[in-house]
Amino acid sequence: MRKPTSHERMTGQHWDASYQRDEPAPWDIGGPQPTVVRLAAGGGFTGSVLDAGCGTGENALHLASLGLPVLGFDVAGTALAMARQKAADRRLAAEFVEADALRLDRLGRRFDTVLDCGLFHTFDSDERREYAASLATATATEHGGTLYVLCFSDEGTDTGPHPVSREDLTAAFGVGWTVAAIVPERVRTTFHDENGAPAWLATIRRS
Repeated sequence: MRKPTSHERMTGQHWDASYQRDEPAPWDIGGPQPTVVRLAAGGGFTGSVLDAGCGTGENALHLASLGLPVLGFDVAGTALAMARQKAADRRLAAEFVEADALRLDRLGRRFDTVLDCGLFHTFDSDERREYAASLATATATEHGGTLYVLCFSDEGTDTGPHPVSREDLTAAFGVGWTVAAIVPERVRTTFHDENGAPAWLATIRRS
């Protein structure tokens, strides 16, 4: 049985409740994040791809449209059903499964590239370390598997909820990983303007 995360305990709601409303979830912008599109265009995604906390699947589906084998996971069954319907409608071969981000060893699979777009910052400090260890079990060590984390930053104005610092990222990924880069970015939401919110893009290698 999965334990509620710190965010779920704080809000008193399962993540699935975010997808059972009339309006889209705040992070569901109706398409892939521009940062993900740019990374993909530059060859940042190679081999098999895992999309952590995939929601309704827009990032995973964009990568699948480029011919990459993609598995997206989430704990929200409603979001996964929406993602599967989109994949069928677009005739894309992305897979979507329900999984606990803190127990990815249960997937029994390893991926060459992992994307976390908006999940890391929802965890508290203890969960982040547990999450990093969980991700390690699903990330290939051969040829240095790569993890990209796009998360709300604590620097700048009009920050998103649960903003994190550079130090939060490096502290979480101190064991089994090498943090190659953390650069300022923007992340689109439904409650920010077209410029989005301040974010970090971290490139992290499996070691």
